[in-house]
Amino acid sequence: MLSCGGVRENVREKRCQGGEQRVKDMDFCVGELARGRRNQITDVEGVRVGHATIDEGDVHTGVTVIMPSMDNPFFRKLPCACHVLNGFGKSAGLVQIEELGQLETPIALTNTLNVGLVWDAMCSYMLKRCRDEGREVRSINPVVMECNDSYLSDISRRAVREEHVLSAIREASEDFLEGAIGCGRGMSCHGLKGGVGSASRVVKMQGETFTFGAFVLTNHGRLHDLTIQGKPVGREIEQAECASSGPDVGSCIMILATDAPLSSRQLQRVIRRMQVGTIRLGSFIGHGSGEIMLGFSTCNRYDPETDGDVIAGRFLNESRMDLCFRAAAECTEEAVLHSLFQAQTLEGRDSHVRHALSEYLDLKREI
Repeated sequence: MLSCGGVRENVREKRCQGGEQRVKDMDFCVGELARGRRNQITDVEGVRVGHATIDEGDVHTGVTVIMPSMDNPFFRKLPCACHVLNGFGKSAGLVQIEELGQLETPIALTNTLNVGLVWDAMCSYMLKRCRDEGREVRSINPVVMECNDSYLSDISRRAVREEHVLSAIREASEDFLEGAIGCGRGMSCHGLKGGVGSASRVVKMQGETFTFGAFVLTNHGRLHDLTIQGKPVGREIEQAECASSGPDVGSCIMILATDAPLSSRQLQRVIRRMQVGTIRLGSFIGHGSGEIMLGFSTCNRYDPETDGDVIAGRFLNESRMDLCFRAAAECTEEAVLHSLFQAQTLEGRDSHVRHALSEYLDLKREI
C-alpha cells in the first residue's frame, strides 16, 4: 500500500507544481469497495458537473453546478435528504428538502455571500426551462450550498453572476476537473489549498449493481489534525515549516448521488455516514465549521402532478444497508483527498497563500 510519503526536509527549496495526480493514481488504498469507472460522482448515470471560475485581482472564487439528471428534475423529482452536522452555514433550499424529501432543481455550490445571487440565477434558469418545456410553475426550490473563501478571495465583491451560473450549467459534463476550480477556487482545507473533489464506489446486492458517488467542497479542518492513512501528515508539515495551526473554521459540503433504490429517510441514514470520511482524515468539526450533507437517488423518480394518488416504488431492505454506509464513507474520504491533491498553490488577497499538499509530500515514496 502506498501512502502519502514523508514530508520533505527542504520544503521551501523544493516546492513543486501540484495538481497532476489523483489518489487512485498513487495507489492509495481507501477502503475496500470497488471504484466506479471515472471514480467521480458522474459514475451515477445522468449526473453531470460543471464549473465557472473567477480570477480577477483579489477575487478567487466561482460556482459549480451538479445536474442530477439529463431531463428536467422539476417534472421528475428525485428522492433527496439532507443532514446538518454543524449548522454554521448559509445554504438555501434545505428546509423544503427536509419536509418533502425531494430534489427538483440542480444543486449549485459557491461562496457564502453569493448564495442569494446564485439562488436568483438558478430560479430564473429553472422557470425558463419549465416554460420552454410547456409547463408554467408557481414556485421552485433551488438548492444552493456554500463555504466561505474569504481568506483567499475578496468575498465582499460578490463576484458570481447569472452568466457564471449559466456557464457552469452549459459546461456540465460527465468528465470534470477537481481541485481549485469553480466553487473550490478560493477554498482552504486543513490549512492547505482545498477545493472540490469527487470519488465513487460500486456495490453489488442480490445480483444488482449500484453506484454511489461523492462530491465535496472542502474548506475545513486544522493542519495539525490532518491524518492520511494513519500518518500524522499535518503535524509533520508543521514541524517542517515551523508553523502552527489556526482555529478550525470553514465548512465542508458533501453531496452524495446514487442509483440505489433508497427512500428519503434511507438516504439520510446513508449521508450521515459521509462524515466518517472526513473524520478519518482528522476533522473534528469545529465551532466555525459548517458540515452539511445532501444526498439524492436517481431511482423512484416521479411527477406529483401526473403520477396519480398512489406512487409505487422499490426500496432496499433496511437490514441490508451496511454496504451503502461503507460506500458513502469511503468515497467521501477519497473525494476529500482528491480535493487536496488536485489543488495547486494559490496566492490570494492581501498576499495570503495556501500551499498545495503535493508541495510537502514525496508522492512516489513508499512507506
